[in-house]
Amino acid sequence: MLTTTTALGATLLAAAPANAATNVPQRVTLAASATKATGTKAASTKAAPAKATSTTSRAAKQSKRAAVAVKYAYKQIGDPYRYGGTGPGSWDCSGLAQASWHKAGVKLPRTTQQIYRAVKHKVSWKGAKAGDLLFFYSGRTHVGIYVGHGYMIHAPNSGSHVKKVKLTHYYKSQFNGAVRPGY
Repeated sequence: MLTTTTALGATLLAAAPANAATNVPQRVTLAASATKATGTKAASTKAAPAKATSTTSRAAKQSKRAAVAVKYAYKQIGDPYRYGGTGPGSWDCSGLAQASWHKAGVKLPRTTQQIYRAVKHKVSWKGAKAGDLLFFYSGRTHVGIYVGHGYMIHAPNSGSHVKKVKLTHYYKSQFNGAVRPGY
């Protein structure tokens, strides 16, 4: 007697033992049937390791958080710069970065140097993605939020306002590291 079994998306035909009841289907796994048919051990048909799945879901979760942080930063464009400003209504560069990521559910320290040290996931200039924090100058005294397509949002200096700027050669020459919060 032949029975039909579906395992992992493949339909298998398996011969039932001679003494088996005719109305009870035989369950055969893909690996077991391959072993019986060829006499060799079949390749594993298990799903990808949990680590790859957790890394993928962690990256997806970080990406969603980054989108929230960027959206929040966009809403602050036009607010005045104020030294030590943590909003709402006025900002300094690290206050804007901290508040944007706080809105996304990620707690960051207060100053640029503390943020850079605390966030373990470092990224390169070319590897930056929306939401990454870009640091500038030798002491990492300025930070901006990368928003993609070669732009960042930052609170530049006294007398200015929060703005979106193109990352020109000047910024690249002053670049001193980047981090990916929420990873």
